[in-house]
Amino acid sequence: MILLIIAILLFLIILGMPISFALGTSSLVYLLIEGYDLSMVTQSIVGGVNSFTILAVPFFLMVGELMNFGGITDRIIRMARVLVGHFKGGLAQVNILASLFFSGISGSATADTVALGSVLIPSMKKEGYDDRFAAAITAASSIVGPIIPPSITLIIFGITTQQPIGPLLMAGIVPGVMIALSLMVYTYFVSAKRGYPQYPRATFREGRKAFGQGIAALLMPLIIIGGVLSGVFTATESAAVAVFYGIVIGVFYYRNIDLKGFVGIVKRSSVESANILFVLASASIFAWVVTRARISTVVADFVLGFSTNPTIIMILLILFLLLIGLFMLPSEAILVFAPILTPLAAQVGVNPIHFGVLMVLTLTIGGATPPVGILLYIVADIGKVPFMKLVRSMGPFYIPLLIAVLITAFIPQLTMYIPNLFFLE
Repeated sequence: MILLIIAILLFLIILGMPISFALGTSSLVYLLIEGYDLSMVTQSIVGGVNSFTILAVPFFLMVGELMNFGGITDRIIRMARVLVGHFKGGLAQVNILASLFFSGISGSATADTVALGSVLIPSMKKEGYDDRFAAAITAASSIVGPIIPPSITLIIFGITTQQPIGPLLMAGIVPGVMIALSLMVYTYFVSAKRGYPQYPRATFREGRKAFGQGIAALLMPLIIIGGVLSGVFTATESAAVAVFYGIVIGVFYYRNIDLKGFVGIVKRSSVESANILFVLASASIFAWVVTRARISTVVADFVLGFSTNPTIIMILLILFLLLIGLFMLPSEAILVFAPILTPLAAQVGVNPIHFGVLMVLTLTIGGATPPVGILLYIVADIGKVPFMKLVRSMGPFYIPLLIAVLITAFIPQLTMYIPNLFFLE
């Protein structure tokens, strides 16, 4: 029965069926064969989305839309240039740091890639950077998006596995910064070898002007992180406060949002929220099936039958997630595999919050890896780079990314430092 459920699910996904319908169909097959009352389907669907925690999803999506429409991209780039533009490969370094800043607002790798790539890739090409390098560094740095709070992907993991959202979001801070730093170090040496340009060190006046124009945008992640860490409000409440703040600065401070623009923001965020909530509703049925069919227990027994060594189990999980990331979007993979793999990780002593960050990070690398590689398709289109040449240029960037994955996996104290400091101890 377990093999049948998984086979049907994977077959439907391979055929291209939307993940929500694939989850629902495979779950329905189990319920019909086992003779369960189908009224529980309605109960699971309603229970899957009738949650205060889930309100964080539409709120954070609206925050991203408000800030993207509010014209903050140029301001973030100017601030990043003041801070790191004088390093080797100045504009490439700006690309990485701007991604780190932007991820604290959008929480999305795709939004990061589109917003920053459309500005920075043409600029890097004008300054003499190889077009493939410019596109590759943009895709690689965008991986930070789903790790730094607010992260929609981490929220989906928390909802799917019933983990607290606040500690989960905060656990992504150190790994996200670590990825950015590793990419900056790699870029420094590559730029020095290839002779990529750097900017003169910014003057105090230039720095004051850049931060004066952009500090209002950077206060957004500070409000979210500071509010959650201080206990003033929950992750969901922080999302609502962030929406209010985004409206205030977009309408009254930057003055880039009018009534027509606001209506468009509400429409886009509502449609995207509905899509995610529909998937979560279907995933709730699948999670019920996973529990009743004891799929996670069977998988754990199967894997532990080969080895009970935590290091070996962790390596196997990383390799499996890297493989899955090649073919599925992170959010889809989390909905399918998080309820199955999280109990397995817990059996070998891995904290579920730590595993959630590791899972999101590992799967997101798949977003910059063919054949799915949506980030690669975006930057290839923006930079007018042949896709296969871009894939070859991405090769060296996987080294610092995989090192970050291994550090995250085997030095859990880094990931858990902030959650332990503020929430768990």
